[in-house]
Amino acid sequence: MQNNQHIHCSVNNCHYWAQGNKCDAREVLVTSDQIGASYPDEFDCEQAAELVPTPVDTCMASCCKTFVAKNSNKIKADNVKKL
Repeated sequence: MQNNQHIHCSVNNCHYWAQGNKCDAREVLVTSDQIGASYPDEFDCEQAAELVPTPVDTCMASCCKTFVAKNSNKIKADNVKKL
């Protein structure tokens, strides 16, 4: 199965950031800022089905929960793998 989805990201200090402003994470969890802030870093894609859908009014109220800083000791905390 080929994944034709492309996620673009300009946050170049993220572990998953790749040349050309691409996201190299196999999975990405996007949620509301409120939910993102209320769960620990370990809560990510594996638990996404447990979340209640959370509507937001603007893109400014959403966040990428999969962000991990480059060279962070939390790179493996969320079990998300690079492509």
